Amino acid sequence: MTTLTGQQIADEQLDGWTYLLGGLQTRIRTPNFAVGLSIVDAIGAEAERMDHHPDLDLRYTHVDVRLWSHDARGVTHRDVRLARAISAIAADAGVTLAHAGVSRLELALDSPDFAAVLPFWRAVLAGEHLTGPGFGDEVRDPAGALPTVWFQESGRDEPRQRWHPDVWVDPAEVKPRMEAALAAGGTLVSDEAAPHFWVLADSDGNRVCLCTWQGRD
Repeated sequence: MTTLTGQQIADEQLDGWTYLLGGLQTRIRTPNFAVGLSIVDAIGAEAERMDHHPDLDLRYTHVDVRLWSHDARGVTHRDVRLARAISAIAADAGVTLAHAGVSRLELALDSPDFAAVLPFWRAVLAGEHLTGPGFGDEVRDPAGALPTVWFQESGRDEPRQRWHPDVWVDPAEVKPRMEAALAAGGTLVSDEAAPHFWVLADSDGNRVCLCTWQGRD
């Protein structure tokens, strides 16, 4: 099954949903745990009917939903159809879904010889090594509980940074997060790759990338 590009997903105009790191995500705000549980039950019934199952995270004040087609390793039209069905379930329950504040974290290890260190991190994290188109080289938790670790070739000159986090956000989230980071003492290191990503640093020089789907297709 063909996966959709970020622009194709944006063209679907899925209100309240955002495309983060290969999956569709939303947050359904709920007044209490019982309402959240009932929504999860309704989503489960619809997922069984469609034979396509989301990742769900139930909390006291919200339900986080992530959709992606595991067999296609990306978002397909199956995910778009289920997203619309979940939006309808939320509307029937009188609650709203939104992507504000929703993000996805992955960790990048900058190494001059990542092929030598990758097996170590795979063993420590009990992860699986994924490679090929759309992956590069990364170690992923099969259960999806831990952030993905991906490996980026770097130079050997010291001092150098070994680790940096990549924070994936909706494009509309970039400006407010960047403004808050700069107001908190950070600096903008580079926007040359925007809107692909922006590089920021804290007052000690530790770097982080704010990433979006834009500019990647």
